[in-house]
Amino acid sequence: MCHGAGGNSITPRIPSLAGQPKLFIETQLVLMREELRPAPVMQPIVQKMKDADITRFADHYAKLPAKSTEKGPADPKLTARGKERAAALRCGVCHVSDFKGQNQVPRLAAQRSDYLAAEMRAYRDNKRKGGDTIMAAALYGVPDADIDALAHFLSRLP
Repeated sequence: MCHGAGGNSITPRIPSLAGQPKLFIETQLVLMREELRPAPVMQPIVQKMKDADITRFADHYAKLPAKSTEKGPADPKLTARGKERAAALRCGVCHVSDFKGQNQVPRLAAQRSDYLAAEMRAYRDNKRKGGDTIMAAALYGVPDADIDALAHFLSRLP
């Protein structure tokens, strides 16, 4: 249950899968299975999955409701900064205006903030293998404080 009951993770740095676009989940699992996206913990789980298994798995999690698992109230200043940065960086162009993702683009709304911040830093610092190069370009030069604000804002969206 690494990804949480109902697909909403309560484990630090483990992403929630609930409500992710089906095609996004399928793509990520295939990339992991084919060792194009390093994921040492997931590798033993996905390496024997057939395409039909991946499709069923993705279909299941895509239909589950996403819920923020963040604790405590939102910080108004951090939320405002994150919202402003999301608009300036045009995150909604690919992740859509409500940040619920589409097709191969992941849902950011209600995702764990620690996971989002770590992944954004990995993209920015070109340390994320198997990822979209557009993300590396979009986050190039974005300071840690702005990444933290983005993660805070996005993690608290419904």
